[in-house]
Amino acid sequence: MIKSMTGYGKAEFEFGNKKFTLEIKALNSKQLDINTRIPALYREKDIQIRKELSEKLVRGKVDFNIYMENLGEESNSKINEPILKSYFNHLNEISNSLKLPVNESTLEIAMRLPDTVKTEYKSLDENEWKVIFENIQKAINDINQFRLQEGKAMKVDLNNNIESIKKLLSEIEPFEGQRIESIRARITESLESLKINGSVDQNRFEQELIFYLEKLDINEEKVRLTNHLLFFNEVLENPGSSGKKLGFISQEIGREINTIGSKANDSSIQRLVVEMKDNLERVKEQVLNVL
Repeated sequence: MIKSMTGYGKAEFEFGNKKFTLEIKALNSKQLDINTRIPALYREKDIQIRKELSEKLVRGKVDFNIYMENLGEESNSKINEPILKSYFNHLNEISNSLKLPVNESTLEIAMRLPDTVKTEYKSLDENEWKVIFENIQKAINDINQFRLQEGKAMKVDLNNNIESIKKLLSEIEPFEGQRIESIRARITESLESLKINGSVDQNRFEQELIFYLEKLDINEEKVRLTNHLLFFNEVLENPGSSGKKLGFISQEIGREINTIGSKANDSSIQRLVVEMKDNLERVKEQVLNVL
């Protein structure tokens, strides 16, 4: 079963006097690109988080966030009294020298100056981290379920487009015999218009005509295209990551369709080729988002 690279996972929980919200967002990308935003207290666990994300999510542009809200009365942020008093005294002296009033706004100005608030970090509680990591795994499981659901819808769409290409390929056959007769008639008519038909060696003419028609033969391309379409369906059914492989197969499908179009020399076949290309473009767009 294929998976989409797009997904979203979330976990919310409380531990002690803290409320945590974990979010994982994933979009399509050629490689794995992980971006983490976590509070400073948990930075030492960044490598462990990245390892877990890379093992479980495999590929995509992944944004991981930990939001923490303190529910208790205690706060890690403390007012740095010595610094604040020093700022206030300096502002007081400047205000007096300029004969300006000293009031609440002076304190507000002092509070906005650097280092007036300091943050005190406690050591990481391993029991707390154990709960956080369990919820990270839960959020990863959620995003994988999301990817599976998206993958089911993508698989239906990919199958429909591949089946459309197969159907259009089968519709080419009735025009092939007609195409050869049209080419033969057109060449014969051109020779007659040049008034050299009587001096033409008919055996040599037939040989050259066969050689020319062999160059326009599309049977090999049709066989290869059929095999590529079957292989695409096989890979689509395989478990595990297959986005890159499907991308390579779709390129090969495109080459065969283009060759059929260039050799067709027939407006009816070329119309079918245009419709096949339209279906293939939709396949390529979807494959870019397959894990």
